[in-house]
Amino acid sequence: MSIEAVVFDLDGVIIDTEEVWEEVRRGYVAEHGREFLPDTQTRMMGMSTGEWSTHLSEEVGVPRAPEQVATDVLARMAERYRADLPLIPGSVDAVRRLAADFPIALASSSARILIDQVLETAGITDLFRTTLSTEEVPRGKPEPDVYLEATKRLGLSPEVCAAVEDSSNGLRSAGAAGLTVIAVPHGVYPPADDALALASLVIKSLDELTVEAVRKLN
Repeated sequence: MSIEAVVFDLDGVIIDTEEVWEEVRRGYVAEHGREFLPDTQTRMMGMSTGEWSTHLSEEVGVPRAPEQVATDVLARMAERYRADLPLIPGSVDAVRRLAADFPIALASSSARILIDQVLETAGITDLFRTTLSTEEVPRGKPEPDVYLEATKRLGLSPEVCAAVEDSSNGLRSAGAAGLTVIAVPHGVYPPADDALALASLVIKSLDELTVEAVRKLN
């Protein structure tokens, strides 16, 4: 079957925010006298807002309720985005290029407030047929929920959709949902070998994400 639609991740694909997320969360944890362990950021990649805020509260030990943790961290992230949106080189061009030939969607672990702000600031909101946060489905990545809902909203089966992902949990989520997986590995947070093995196409940069490359994924 040929690919009929493309679903993009946001963090690590369109914007390079994993380091920003780590910096903000690490600082927040330190302010509350807790330790940000070496695997803390990796474990949270792909989690929904409710999941990572619960992790920081209950597992890392930040003495705040998960709801307050989420409010505090998201406010700091939004402030950083307003000051300087860290677009990945070639990301906006790639979105525009694919949107000209395919219906496209967004399936992100970011909170709705951050998704909307990023797309508006980048000037690409109207290119997406639908956008979805893992806040809006029962489970975050690596579970398949967000991709299953995104393809449902597109009116297509997962088997005729491709996902563009960078992280281990994102690749696992898209693969579990049955989409054809395109991996754009992040240089600082590369995906695990087992997750990368799920990809039908691995590209080094978004300049390689062309209509022709997607059409070859049959």
